[in-house]
Amino acid sequence: MPEPLEPEQPSSVSGGRQIPVDDAVSVSGVPVEPEPASAGAHVSDAEASGGAERGRSRSQADSEDDGESGGAKAKKPKKTNWLVEILGVLVVAGILSFLLQNFVGHQWYVPSESMEPTLIGCQGCTGDRIITEKITYYASDPKPGDVIVFKGPSDSWNIEGAPSPRSSNTVIRGFQEVLALVGLQPPNENDLVKRVIATGGQTIGCQSGVGVTVNGKRINEPYLAESAKQVATEDPCWGHPFGPITVPSGNVFVMGDNRLDSADSRFHLEDQYQGTVPKADIRGKVVAIVYPFSRVRVVHSIDPQS
Repeated sequence: MPEPLEPEQPSSVSGGRQIPVDDAVSVSGVPVEPEPASAGAHVSDAEASGGAERGRSRSQADSEDDGESGGAKAKKPKKTNWLVEILGVLVVAGILSFLLQNFVGHQWYVPSESMEPTLIGCQGCTGDRIITEKITYYASDPKPGDVIVFKGPSDSWNIEGAPSPRSSNTVIRGFQEVLALVGLQPPNENDLVKRVIATGGQTIGCQSGVGVTVNGKRINEPYLAESAKQVATEDPCWGHPFGPITVPSGNVFVMGDNRLDSADSRFHLEDQYQGTVPKADIRGKVVAIVYPFSRVRVVHSIDPQS
């Protein structure tokens, strides 16, 4: 009786031959180790996992950097200390004002009538506020016709009974001195305003029937107050003849335009300067009226000797 046939095992086909799968070899005869599919899968998962971890790390780092950057941007600027800013501005303004007032120019108030009509000042009225400049006299001397502000060079120029510009209180007086440095308070001195008539080395005098002369020549004064012009037709010395005197070098002889109401050099001939004013006591040349606004104008020098 024939024996039953065993079922054939699955085989691979190579070159027309059937080779059992378990006995498969390479063409060269070297056994081929099949790659485990699970190992390849494990490697791919690990790489994916590592890549994901690195991606998350980079994302976290970027997020932290963005957070730090955003935090820096979100910081509010430091608040300004307005008190310090204001004090700084005041200090700078004070220094500039001090330099201007003491080395460039100054503002003054005209309280009297001695320079009318050029400068207005009287009791009960709005006196002119004038500006003087100092730069001109750094390089040159005052000239005839200049209107100047000066400190009374001797005690004879002091006005008896005139109130002091300073308080009797020590603290207030100290505060006033500080304000005077920046031009917000008048100086603690007797300052006056007059016109230069003669300068150092010139001889000036006034004789009845002749009038005011400089170096023997009568001067011409178109700026005089009308009342002074009228009186001069009969009394050209306005009741006060003087001289002749020679003005010391570096000094000036001054007179007011309102000759009938001006205690000028004519009234101080007995002091050590013979009524003249040293250049060191001159505070500046008047260049303009700045108030009241109806009288704002330039103050010109008019040479009486021309």
